Amino acid sequence: MKEIISPDTKRKNRIPPGQRITDKWPVLHEGTVPYIDVATWTFTVTGLVEKERTLDFTEFAALPKVKVFSDIHCVTGWSKLDNLWEGVSTHVIKELVNILSEAKYVMVHAERGFTTNLSLQDFFAEDVLFAEKHDGEPLTPEHGYPVRLVVPRLYFWKSAKWVTGVEFIERDRPGFWESYGYHNHGDPWKEERYSY
Repeated sequence: MKEIISPDTKRKNRIPPGQRITDKWPVLHEGTVPYIDVATWTFTVTGLVEKERTLDFTEFAALPKVKVFSDIHCVTGWSKLDNLWEGVSTHVIKELVNILSEAKYVMVHAERGFTTNLSLQDFFAEDVLFAEKHDGEPLTPEHGYPVRLVVPRLYFWKSAKWVTGVEFIERDRPGFWESYGYHNHGDPWKEERYSY
């Protein structure tokens, strides 16, 4: 299994401006935690692709895995260092479908209509993955079971919980939190917290 070290963990100062370290992993989300039955869960790849794909949980779980060592930074001000994730690299998506040249962005879809938008550059960064495990243990429902996106170099709201698929799109459009005023990009080192 390939092991990847997120570049931000190699910084001399690993704490972005306005952040404080926590040893805990706070639980933050809108609404209640959804119950997800993996017997009916699917992961779809749609939009600007040659042929759309749908994988059930068994098919998704059989995809090649990576481990990613990263820090995470929440827009509310906490940072948790030294996280070890295990799951499916976003690069595997390129092997599942042929992405059309018109695609410039991706919208990540999750349970209950949650979404988050990313440029293809951010989505396909080497340390981005669809995590199934954190520090050797399966994700809990509160933290996104069965699959959550992890984008280590952006604020943690971009790491959508309860992911159900990705949609490749030509033009950027705001995801759930972005439509409520969160920054469209979310770089913690530039304090891209809000759009206003």
